[in-house]
Amino acid sequence: MKLAQGSLLVSEPFLLDSYFKRAVVLLSEHDEKGTLGFILNKPTDVRLNDAVDDFPDFDVPLYFGGPVETDTLFYIHTLGPILEGAKEIVPGLWWGGDYDQLKFFIDTKQIRADQIRFYAGYSGWEPKQLDSELKEKSWLISKGNSQFTFFDNPRTLWSQVLRGMGNEYAILANFPEDPNLN
Repeated sequence: MKLAQGSLLVSEPFLLDSYFKRAVVLLSEHDEKGTLGFILNKPTDVRLNDAVDDFPDFDVPLYFGGPVETDTLFYIHTLGPILEGAKEIVPGLWWGGDYDQLKFFIDTKQIRADQIRFYAGYSGWEPKQLDSELKEKSWLISKGNSQFTFFDNPRTLWSQVLRGMGNEYAILANFPEDPNLN
């Protein structure tokens, strides 16, 4: 599969990088200027309202989106163009948009928790950097969708995506994190 906006990057089982170990990253932008994405399967122990001041009551977890700008809030949603300035990733899946409008929609209960995920930080690559990492076999590429973006159990997402990629990759889904413990 070709790398593109909307693709999922799935870390290979031996990637030891603390940020990206067993990570599934949704690419929100990919062009000649570089690549930007969010780690979908790293929920934190922090609730959104504990991390963000002056935000309506919305009891959802805050996810770790990546090591860049971890003090900034990002969001992926299915709200589409009703949230002004939102950018479409793939049909039916958007990121960003007018923050004040978002707060209004949440405050007036027009947004459900299953329509949006919040991320502290993002994952970013300079032009050609990700191509190098793919040549080094640090990542596998899969097709992104809203089902994986809003997966009920993000801690098992990595293995679920691999299983969905077919038999060749399904065997990797069961590979232990530490082969020495096998």
